[in-house]
Amino acid sequence: MTRRLLWVSLADQRQRRELFWLSLMPGTKVAALAAERPHGDILWLPASYRRPVRRFVEAGELAWVRELDGLAPAYDWCASLELCSLVTGQVAGYAGRNGVRQAVLAWENDPLQPLYRLPPYRAAVRRALESADLFLCLVQSAADHLRVIGVGDERIRVVYPGTDLQLFAPAPRQVLDPVVAFVSPLIPNKGIDRVLQAFALVRRQVPEARLRVLGGGPLEPLVRRAAADPRSGVEHLGSGDPGRVAEVLRAAAVFATAPRSTWKWTEQFGLAYLEAMACGLPVVTTVCGSNGEIVVPPNERVVDHPEALAAALVGFLADPARRASVGAGNRRYVEERHELSAQCRRMGEAFAEIESA
Repeated sequence: MTRRLLWVSLADQRQRRELFWLSLMPGTKVAALAAERPHGDILWLPASYRRPVRRFVEAGELAWVRELDGLAPAYDWCASLELCSLVTGQVAGYAGRNGVRQAVLAWENDPLQPLYRLPPYRAAVRRALESADLFLCLVQSAADHLRVIGVGDERIRVVYPGTDLQLFAPAPRQVLDPVVAFVSPLIPNKGIDRVLQAFALVRRQVPEARLRVLGGGPLEPLVRRAAADPRSGVEHLGSGDPGRVAEVLRAAAVFATAPRSTWKWTEQFGLAYLEAMACGLPVVTTVCGSNGEIVVPPNERVVDHPEALAAALVGFLADPARRASVGAGNRRYVEERHELSAQCRRMGEAFAEIESA
């Protein structure tokens, strides 16, 4: 029997992530209430949002979907992202009124998440905690945080995300040039400013090193100013789709980023790390949140300081044999633990366990 699942999207939710993974679960037909047409074999139900002000991002958006209550209960499951989102609170009400199971997909790794204590988020959290049948955690630290706030193991399942290993694959030959790739949004918490500081130090020891930046955001002028100086070795590539991301990664020798926590967010996993590792790149990043769940040794997680980042980058850039060894190990690691279809199948198994309980 086909599982019918309704996904209720956040107002600004990113494509090719949680919704796409759910649509690849075997035996599942997915409909999405969303502002934009989703990627994949998904029935699109256009949505609009009540949004008094633009505050926070993604799960913390002050936004409610308008069309949910008018949908007929033609589903077995209703799912959304994160316990603290106002949309998840709406889903809890819809699921309860219509006898539909509720699933919450979770990355959040902080049991002291401040949004949990703020109205109207507090009410949304309470409703979801009381009613959700499944908390599908995409990192182990999300499950740990749910246990701290009182969710029992019978409702928790952990399935790490997968990635497309054909799209994100190593280059045919090792990249010998000392090229560093930063492929992330150009926002303060992803640390492009720190990477630029570190790269200036790298150039003192490896003058031929280059930093290629793919991404957009409020710190884009900072990157453009650096790229305008021919002595910097910095190149801004604009933004790109997944194919462009894979192309940039395959042309690099090392992947670097430098996340830092904010008052309401800390790094949870980092799909950019996963894609870089799938392309056979070693990773250099800062210690932040639970990114150690994907950036495993002998990749480098260092303190948030330019000198520490620079030293780790030089260590890889100056040693092609070490880069090759760590990159090959990263590729094997991703093949064993993060192949897309295998992880989507495991997600389906998590739903099935709840259905059969």
